[in-house]
Amino acid sequence: MVLYNVRATRLDDTFAALADPTRRAILARLASGEAGVMELAKPFRISQPAVSKHLKVLERAGLIVRGRKAQSRPCRLRAGPLKEVADWAERYRRYWEEGFERLDAYLGKLQRLEKAHARKSTK
Repeated sequence: MVLYNVRATRLDDTFAALADPTRRAILARLASGEAGVMELAKPFRISQPAVSKHLKVLERAGLIVRGRKAQSRPCRLRAGPLKEVADWAERYRRYWEEGFERLDAYLGKLQRLEKAHARKSTK
């Protein structure tokens, strides 16, 4: 039970961090390589302190790590929590696929009935 709670809390933190579009954009940028706060702040119309707050949320969720290079603190993506999200979503894939398979079968049945009805109408 404790392991489940730890995983659930980590997943909750990850989803909370991903809920904000600015944080998702920051992660997308970090996917191409590490960057400093000023570089990460450039595309946004928000202050550098606001970007720093977003980075703290991402760091607490384990989605980024900050290093130290002289005066700068470059950020780097840490994708482990994203894999946990993907694994969580994967459990529902079979459910979605089964639903689509049932829908496909139903639509096929409707098409066959429609063709049969069209043939009877033309006779």
